[in-house]
This record gives sequence, C-alpha cells and structure tokens, in this order.
Amino acid sequence: MNDTDKPHLDEEALAELQDVMEDEFGVLIQTYVADSRIRIQGLREALADGDADQFAKAAHSFKGSCVNIGAPRLGALCFEAEKLGKAGQLEDAPAVVATIEQEFEDIAQRLRNFNQ
Repeated sequence: MNDTDKPHLDEEALAELQDVMEDEFGVLIQTYVADSRIRIQGLREALADGDADQFAKAAHSFKGSCVNIGAPRLGALCFEAEKLGKAGQLEDAPAVVATIEQEFEDIAQRLRNFNQ
C-alpha cells in the first residue's frame, strides 16, 4: 500500500476519539491543527537550515501526532520526510514538505467538517 492508498482520515478512530473526549474533542482538534502548523514551520526551518537531523526529528514528531489524531496519509508522508532526513537526502525534501502542507490543509478542513 503506498501513501495515496491510505485514507485521509480514519473516521472510525476519530469517532472513537470523539466518544472518549466528548466535549473536549473540539479543543483536541483545534490544538492538533495549531500544533501541526508549528510542526510544518519546523520542517520548513530545518530544511532552510539544511539540518537533516532536525528535519528527521520534526517529521518523526509530526508523524506521531498525525497517527494519534487519525490522519494516516499525512502520517505516511511525514514518515517519508523522516526517512529523507535520516538519510541526509534533503534535496528531495521540498517536494515532500509541499505535499505534507497540501495534505494538512485538506485534513484540517476535513477535521472541521467532522467536528460539526
């Protein structure tokens, strides 16, 4: 299964999370979206600095939060970025970061719709 075969959102996992979190679910979504914007900025900064190690760490951290919120495709893209950072291959990273940003914007919209 490649990244594009993964769903944007794991709606079953999100529904379970919503049941557990109840009234706090909206706060969780808002926190995830705000945190993700910071994480994407961290990826951009590490890339601009040419810091492959920091890029890998930022991607790894972002991957975890994506998996926890139920965004498997975005998590898989972050894993791709993490592998590039660990391999020191940042020349391919700008395209991956751009794809991460596009997928995140899609996820953020889907999460807003899911939470209504």
